[in-house]
Amino acid sequence: MRFLICTALFAGECSVIAGSLGPNKMQLRRCEFFASSRNIEKAMQSGDVNGTVQFCAKTQCCIGFFELIDGHFRPDLLGCSLGETPCPDTTCSASTNVDNYTKCLCSSDFCNTNITWSPETKQSQALNPQGNGKVGLSNSAIILVIGILMILVFIVMGHKVIPHLRHCGEKAASSNKGWTSPCSCYISAMSDIDMENIKLQKIVACGRYGIVWQGSYQGNVVALKLFPVKNHHEFTRERAIYALPLMLHAGIAHFLGAGRAVSGEPVLVLKLASHGSLNSYLSKTVITWRDAVRLSKSLAEGLVYLHSDLYSNGMHKPPVAHRDLSSNNVLVHADATCALCDFGCATVLHSCGSPEQWQCQSSTSQDPVQLGTLCYMCPEILDRSVDLSSGRCLLQGDVYALGLLLWEMWMRCSDLFFDQAVPEHHLPYEAELGPRPTLEQLFVFVFENRGRPAIPSTWSKVPQTKNFSLQEILEDCWDHDPDARLTAHCAANRIASLPTEYSL
Repeated sequence: MRFLICTALFAGECSVIAGSLGPNKMQLRRCEFFASSRNIEKAMQSGDVNGTVQFCAKTQCCIGFFELIDGHFRPDLLGCSLGETPCPDTTCSASTNVDNYTKCLCSSDFCNTNITWSPETKQSQALNPQGNGKVGLSNSAIILVIGILMILVFIVMGHKVIPHLRHCGEKAASSNKGWTSPCSCYISAMSDIDMENIKLQKIVACGRYGIVWQGSYQGNVVALKLFPVKNHHEFTRERAIYALPLMLHAGIAHFLGAGRAVSGEPVLVLKLASHGSLNSYLSKTVITWRDAVRLSKSLAEGLVYLHSDLYSNGMHKPPVAHRDLSSNNVLVHADATCALCDFGCATVLHSCGSPEQWQCQSSTSQDPVQLGTLCYMCPEILDRSVDLSSGRCLLQGDVYALGLLLWEMWMRCSDLFFDQAVPEHHLPYEAELGPRPTLEQLFVFVFENRGRPAIPSTWSKVPQTKNFSLQEILEDCWDHDPDARLTAHCAANRIASLPTEYSL
């Protein structure tokens, strides 16, 4: 392996501006910073910049993106990771090559300036020095071998899956509920997209399991979620959720198909939401009451649809528990409506019988309790007392997170603060426990002390519906007792009754 040092990448542009730094900043992860014009706005959100050094505000990971130009990888974005992505390696090993881009992730100061190019990356660069996408003979042989292996896998899986499907069908028939549709084992055909027709344009988000790019496909602007090969399980789970029958709904991200990059990275292709994630939208936007109601209604309706057990035209959509509902996993469209996304932690519930018989599909996760974003975890998850085989428990965990999201949105509504200044956007429990609360802190505050985000006293003066105040909606969603919480359907009904016009 050969190492490219920072000076070789930037032709002498790696000098760090010296200056006195406070003790707090010196404790933060420091990464080499470089951003092209198309990425500068997003990159600056990851932490303060001093010269060519970025101090990470949200993560301990440095990241590097490089574009293949004239046979050489040139930096396109260097700095702190855009999200809380795991990065166990202290050195930056670049081993993927997607549409002439490669990336690396590492967990030590300035590690993104010292790149280790793996043999796979160097081979890709040698085979494709101009980035024109032509595949050599060796690549064809690899593809042939992979194809043969995939056929063998399908044959083996067929022997295992077909008896399971037959058993599930027999269970549905014996339940005597009057349904003639397939049970929840049924999965619709999945769309495959030719990735040669996809063009990457810029990074728009970075999540736990993958990086989201804006790109073009058939003349349309789309979002492309690229998963590292090591996260193939999460890709498979999320793709299976999108591929369920009857999953087309305005409150759920519009799935266009899936494919695989030249480097082998699996890719999901979705309709692009112009405002990005709800987290990003609220951090930059103060909303009106009309927008708050529109966002809240569409969010609740999307969750209701996800949780619903639906039969139509001979097809069946089983209930699905999201299990990682957060403002990073909700998209905002141009018309101020929400759509659920990021189903890498989701669980499909077998629903061949009554709701009381709903059971979770088996999971390969070694620690399923830890699924989800920490500050949105319900008390029973924090306490590890939840029955993970109970579908209802998982659905009620989503409703708890819904309450936190409603609070998060309404705290950015100018009409709810009268003549007061609208607070800056904060995540749940950030005001009480800081921006990165630990599991232990949340356990004590949320479970033992039964604390919840503070609800402004002025909200009691807001014109409400006849029956329910904003405070009652929130408290009934995030009740400590899962059985006492509203269902998603009941929460949506209460939100639907809110007046769309605001008046004192």
